[in-house]
Amino acid sequence: MTQQNPTNQNKRTKMSLAEAGRKGGQATAKKHDKDFYEKIGRKGGEATAKKYDSNFYEEIGRKGGNATAKNHDKDFYEKIGRKGGEARVQQQNK
Repeated sequence: MTQQNPTNQNKRTKMSLAEAGRKGGQATAKKHDKDFYEKIGRKGGEATAKKYDSNFYEEIGRKGGNATAKNHDKDFYEKIGRKGGEARVQQQNK
């Protein structure tokens, strides 16, 4: 029987929850393609739609909009508005 060196026994540190999640996500990403993520996203969206009514979506939209407004200035909104308008024009020209 080989004897372990006591100074090396506890050198492994525990992985944080965030690190474990990141490693698991990376491993899953290697195994699955875009279709996999689209399917699970769709299933999650459908399950959420069955569970909540329109008030839920109004509230999370309001919270998201308020958070975005706190973090961005007028230039941000001008830029995304212009980008959206250009994308719309391209869709109409197809």
